[in-house]
Parts: sequence; C-alpha cells; structure tokens
Amino acid sequence: MLENFVSSTHLKDSRVVVGSQIGEDAAVIDMGDKYLVAKTDPITFVTDEIGYYAVNVNVNDVVCTGATPKWFQSTIILPAGQTDEDLIESIFKNIHDTCKSLGITIVGGHTEITTGLNRPIVVGSLLGEVEKEKLVLSSGANANDSIVLTKGIFIEGTAIIAREKEEFLKVKGFDNQFIEKCKNYLYKPGISIYNEALISNDNFHLTSMHDLTEGGLFNGLAEIAIASDLGLLIKKDQINVLPEPSELSKIFKLNPYSTISSGSLLISINNEYSEDLINLLRKNGIDSKVIGNFTSDSGRYLILDEDNKKTKMKYTEIDEITKIL
Repeated sequence: MLENFVSSTHLKDSRVVVGSQIGEDAAVIDMGDKYLVAKTDPITFVTDEIGYYAVNVNVNDVVCTGATPKWFQSTIILPAGQTDEDLIESIFKNIHDTCKSLGITIVGGHTEITTGLNRPIVVGSLLGEVEKEKLVLSSGANANDSIVLTKGIFIEGTAIIAREKEEFLKVKGFDNQFIEKCKNYLYKPGISIYNEALISNDNFHLTSMHDLTEGGLFNGLAEIAIASDLGLLIKKDQINVLPEPSELSKIFKLNPYSTISSGSLLISINNEYSEDLINLLRKNGIDSKVIGNFTSDSGRYLILDEDNKKTKMKYTEIDEITKIL
C-alpha cells in the first residue's frame, strides 16, 4: 500500500538525488561540493527516554548513507492534562544530552500540548553531510554481495518491552536483574549504529547499509532487496538472537526476526572483503556475522534453515511489537 502513495510523489528539483522511494530512508540533495542528507522519524512506541530514541533513530538512518549527522530539530507533542514542567524538562534534557554526545547541533523545533493523546510523541528531523564519493544507498547492493549483520536482532524491542511491560514481566516470574539487563539494551548492545556505520564506510567500499526498525530483520532485508532489484538467501543459523530477546519472544509470542531492532546494522559488501570488515568491527568491539548473500533472482527471498531446507522469507512492515503495545 505504501508503495502506491510513495510512487505518486514526483521529483521536481534536479538537485534532489534521492527522494521518496521504498527502501531509502533518507533524502539526498546535491549542495555542490557535498551531499546534504535529510531524515525525519517519529517515536510513538515509548515514553521512557523518548528524547534519546528520537535522536538516535534519525541518526541511524543518516549514518546509513555514510553521512555525518549535523543539525537536529524536533516536534514535541504532549498530552493535555498529563503534562507538567518536569516532563517537558526531561524530554528537552534527553534530546540535548544525546545530541551533545554525538556532536549534533540543535537548530530549532516546535512544542505543543494537545488533546487526543495519552502519551508524548516526539518527531525528529536531522540533516547530515557526506562527501559525494562516500554516499551509500540501499539501492546499491549487487548480486553475490555478502550480507553482514552487526550485534544481533530484537535489540530495540527488548529495551522497549522491559520499560513498557515491567510489571507484567515481574508477574511472569522474571527477576529484577533480568529486567534491568533488558532495559539496558537501549545502551548495551545499544540502539545506536553511529560508530559501526561510519567506521565501516570510512574503511571499505560498501554497496548498501540499512538499520532495522519497524518489521525488524526480515523487513530490512526485503527493503534493500526491493530497492536493489535483487533476491536473497539467508542462513538462519547465522542470525544472532541474543538470550534476553529469545526469552521475551517466547513469553510474548513474537517473531524475533520481525521485531523492531534499532542497533542492528545490515551491510552489503563484495564477498571478497566481508571477513576483513568483520575483523575491523571486532577490533572496535562490535560483533558481526555474514548471514547470507544477495542473488540475481529478483523478488525471491529465501531462508536456509538448519536442515538445509529453503523456505520463503515472510516479511511485513507491521512490527511484531504492535501486538503488545
């Protein structure tokens, strides 16, 4: 459905290098000597640490193009009857501290209190810059490229569930140590891909990068494949489902491969250089694995299971976490 709406928009400015299209999460505008990268994204699933989320999900899409994030704005919409000075101050401080830690300048925004909401919503907008020869697009992957996945999957989803469903988890018998560890997934492994994206792009010719937001791993893979007009073959036993996410997926009956996972980065690279990339990431404290490769069989998305049986990869933009939030 989204594709029909996106295809109805038309580029009217010759300086727009990348506009609205499926699989590309940021716009690219020619500024002469460099490209300007523009991104906007809302935070609607969470209330705790909402400013941290708002900055980082926008940063993730900008660094996936190879760009350095520079200028941030936010629209903060607050619920009438539930908003006080402490709430406003905490959101502003959260945004300020996160931007400061990443060298990003806050250049403006908008704040209002409105009816019809039961929790805050923050919409971030971020601009970044990239040298023209270092631009990376989701549509750049090639057949036979290796697909590298960093960290593991279900990272953001784990932090969200622990923060939004803490009392439910206690009722189900999970102890405070487990719950606090899940909450801390926000920071470790962390929802930011700032370091791994820029380190990888600085040292290798990458054909695409993509972070894993709504729809998780499978939707992220499909978005690159669609944008690049390719197929793919994924080895399921190479996908790292971390212990805590595995537990949560069972208790809430969620598919971990289709659950929001900011903090995980997909990279496609010529298979000749994939091990060198993995070694570089390891030296920088970032675990990663080759989980498969892109193929020339456009539209054919396959999963190879532990018994070497191939099945169709099912993906959706509707995130699994919406079943419980």
